[in-house]
Amino acid sequence: MPEQLVRAPGWEWWIIGYFFLAGIAGGSYAIGTMLRLWGVARDEAAARVAFLVSFPVLVVCPVFLALDLGQLTRFWHMLVDAGQGGLAFKLWSPMSVGSWALLIFGAFSVVSFVEALALRGSLKLVVASAVARALSGGFGRAWNVAGMLFGLFVAGYTGVLLAVSNQPLWSDGWALGGLFLASGLTGAGALLLLLVRSRAPAAASEGAIAEADRWFAILETVLIAVFLVSVAASGLLSRLLDPWWLLLWVVVAAGLIASVTHDRWRAAPRLAPLLALVGVLALRAVIVLSAQL
Repeated sequence: MPEQLVRAPGWEWWIIGYFFLAGIAGGSYAIGTMLRLWGVARDEAAARVAFLVSFPVLVVCPVFLALDLGQLTRFWHMLVDAGQGGLAFKLWSPMSVGSWALLIFGAFSVVSFVEALALRGSLKLVVASAVARALSGGFGRAWNVAGMLFGLFVAGYTGVLLAVSNQPLWSDGWALGGLFLASGLTGAGALLLLLVRSRAPAAASEGAIAEADRWFAILETVLIAVFLVSVAASGLLSRLLDPWWLLLWVVVAAGLIASVTHDRWRAAPRLAPLLALVGVLALRAVIVLSAQL
């Protein structure tokens, strides 16, 4: 994929799915860390669920990237210079920085995944037990904080990748990095709400996760407004308001409303987080697709 986008790159659903899952993976790890740092003892079960979610979701991201490139092996070309040998790290390239951030975050995510399995008794290996012991004290909290920072970067950099391009509409939306980050947290919170409700120990954290998700959705709403204003200032707002895209914006709005009003969906408690997840996906779809037509 080109470093500076001078024409529509032809990104479709593989990239949209990648953007969606990267936000979920980074957001889940961040929420798990927040529950450990600022929660109470009963929130540990939900924190483990968050770490158990983050790694499997993250694994799919490079697969989607490689499928968009056409060959699964091409993802490694973003990390290794196949021609000259050595590492292919380009500080000036958002794509290169993002690929390396994905790899580094993957290291944090897999270790926390193994720790979570060991703590819940699902993985009784010597190595897993050693990882759980190593992450039981202050080092473990520092590990989680570092992983959270990389997770937040991964969740937000996808929006930055669009904003630094030369593609009209994307390059005018300077708030895209923050928007994708807030949206990723909203989606991760919604997914965790779906999962903890079916797990008795973790269900005790449902209220805390719902409250956090509410604030993530409010922040996302504010950043959507900032994004739309910035695009309107460039004279390209009409491209986002085509009738087809308006339908997607309705889905986005429904998801945000569901996230803000979780506690009012007691008759159908799983519907609100499902709507929120679909809204997060719809946001990425409308932003990626509308700029390329």
